[in-house]
Amino acid sequence: MEKILFETLNVSEEIKRAIRDMGFEEATPVQSQSIGPMMAGRDIVSQAPTGTGKTCAFGIPLIEGIDSSARSVRALILCPTRELVIQTTDELMKLTKYKHSIRIVPIYGGQNIERQITALKRRPQIIVATPGRLMDHMRRHTIRLGELQYMVLDEADEMLNMGFREDIDTILESVPEKRQTVLFSATMSREILAITKKYLTDPVQIQITKSQITVPSIRQYYLEVSRENKIDVLARLIDVNNYKLSMVFCNTKRQVDELTHEMVARGYEAEGLHGDMKQSQRDRVMESFKNGRTEILIATDVAARGIDVENVEAVFNFDLPEDLEYYVHRIGRTGRANRQGVSYSFVGRREMYKLREIMSYTRAKIKYMKIPKAADIAQVRTRQMMKEILKIMERGNLDVYADSIEKFMMEEEFQEYTIMDVAAAFLSREIPAETFKEIEERPGFSEVFKRKKGRPDRNYRREYDRKGVKRGRRRH
Repeated sequence: MEKILFETLNVSEEIKRAIRDMGFEEATPVQSQSIGPMMAGRDIVSQAPTGTGKTCAFGIPLIEGIDSSARSVRALILCPTRELVIQTTDELMKLTKYKHSIRIVPIYGGQNIERQITALKRRPQIIVATPGRLMDHMRRHTIRLGELQYMVLDEADEMLNMGFREDIDTILESVPEKRQTVLFSATMSREILAITKKYLTDPVQIQITKSQITVPSIRQYYLEVSRENKIDVLARLIDVNNYKLSMVFCNTKRQVDELTHEMVARGYEAEGLHGDMKQSQRDRVMESFKNGRTEILIATDVAARGIDVENVEAVFNFDLPEDLEYYVHRIGRTGRANRQGVSYSFVGRREMYKLREIMSYTRAKIKYMKIPKAADIAQVRTRQMMKEILKIMERGNLDVYADSIEKFMMEEEFQEYTIMDVAAAFLSREIPAETFKEIEERPGFSEVFKRKKGRPDRNYRREYDRKGVKRGRRRH
């Protein structure tokens, strides 16, 4: 099925504006196949892996269809884990950025139930919940679903694996029969088909398959980088490896523009590429990149679609992609024609769950890499400079310069210095002092990240607060 552009959707300008702010231009396969039928009121059963853009697939038509003046729950989204509840809520809140009267409340175990009851008194139209905690609220009568219009079961197979079948039955039998039901599942087991047959009415069948898995010729790394240090780390990786041709992917057009401006200001031959550019501009940028005049191409996913340049040495995920399929497309830009390629992903402290989803989806081992040290960068730049100096010395004709230096060295104010001091001073003019400064990062979060629950272990929580700042340390 042909993909659709979000700008062509028959939805409100508020939603389109929110989607633009999120940096999305083109719908993913699951979004392209789900949004239309759901807006037409059809039930949907979709077999789609994690990370294929499911939240927007049901979130856009759901938010568009809800009466923003309603004072009761109109949409219920069931998720298997608290992490997915939080992730889904965050995505839906981005979609409702300009629909201020739409209220969303996450409901999950492990959080104080009284706090959730207080939030429910705001009369949300959308609830995102785990089955167990939702059942607690239903028994307390703190959640009423008598006016529900939309029922979404996300990662239904995982909910069954976790033993929520009875809860799901109870919940589905408690909501109004006249509703729209949407079910997403990575697999279609007998139990999933039984739920579909019992609770969905003439559903549209959607099946999304995984893209080609990443090729083994690409070495894949991730670095733990805070947002404020990403540009410095990008520059260091390019410098220490002396990459001549590389691609950097960002999730938004604004980020592409800002990063391009910053890299050019630092002296790199960089160009941006995104959907707001005229075709003539995009053609010029691509021609420059293919000819090697542009060393770094900074692009959004949609703008980079169809780019085929064989000698790209490295791909950088400045932002982790929202859609897991895009990760495969991005890193596939390097390692072409049986060459050895390399990719680097910059991961923030709150994005470790997304990195694990990428590894699970691609079945690839993405190795942890430390940020290059300042000394490494200084050494590389010094070696490059010394190679240039060597070429100048080999050409000769330096006598006049040597005489001038010798005369100055004889003067009283220079006598306490050596020729080595003079050479170092000349070198300092070419290599800024900032090169020698270390990048201060928070502790390696991946090393203390609990694999099963997706949160730090006790030792980390004891030593650092929720923002990763060491306890007892004064903030300025």
